[in-house]
Amino acid sequence: MAFDVRAITLDLDDTLWPFAPIGVRIEHALDDWMRTHCPATAAMFPVAAMRTLREQMFARHPQLAHDMSALRRLTIEHALRESGADLALAGPAYEVFFATRNEVEFYPEARDALARISARVPVVALSNGNADLDRIGIRHHFTACVSAQEHGAAKPDASIFLAACERVGLAPAEVLHVGDHPEADVAGAARAGLRSCWINRRGADGRRPPWRHRSATPDLNFDTLSGLADWLEAATAAPGDDTRSTPA
Repeated sequence: MAFDVRAITLDLDDTLWPFAPIGVRIEHALDDWMRTHCPATAAMFPVAAMRTLREQMFARHPQLAHDMSALRRLTIEHALRESGADLALAGPAYEVFFATRNEVEFYPEARDALARISARVPVVALSNGNADLDRIGIRHHFTACVSAQEHGAAKPDASIFLAACERVGLAPAEVLHVGDHPEADVAGAARAGLRSCWINRRGADGRRPPWRHRSATPDLNFDTLSGLADWLEAATAAPGDDTRSTPA
């Protein structure tokens, strides 16, 4: 596949790092904090019950589907209220959640690949989640960050992709979106007019899952971000270089 890439929009969760381990750590960190600071809440809402409550709150507030932070705060406040705890504890409890949420473990190649990619083209973080690039320590690799919370709509809504293109002053066709999710990332980007790259990591069996989306196909697909970095380095000249080659 040969085409020009003048900027990249990049998904975060499950593209740069796996989210599932973070979710588990959040549950246990919040539970440990509750047991110390509001034991009545911990007793009424142990890990499994808090998880169920969170799912219920998400279902009750579809208008906040783009705002993971607001939904998490609502969950914490509801648990405190139902257990008779002091609602003033909601702020400190949320901070426990948010600090743990940003303790990420990168995929082995991802951090180096991100540095290689950002050395070639501007990169915009484009996420439905609430990761904090400053806390994680990678903000310097990004020209901008567009979150669903800030924008008011989540992927695969075309408007969030277009907002990211506006941040770098480029037409959608000049931008490559990179992510792991067939619908939210690949199909959403395609409908907005962007090129798309599917990061399809190998499973525990060493195999890459097949593409199954019926209405979209990624322009590129790799099993690591290093594959994309290799492709991009072949496709673009580094700043100051006079040469450029395009892979076929």
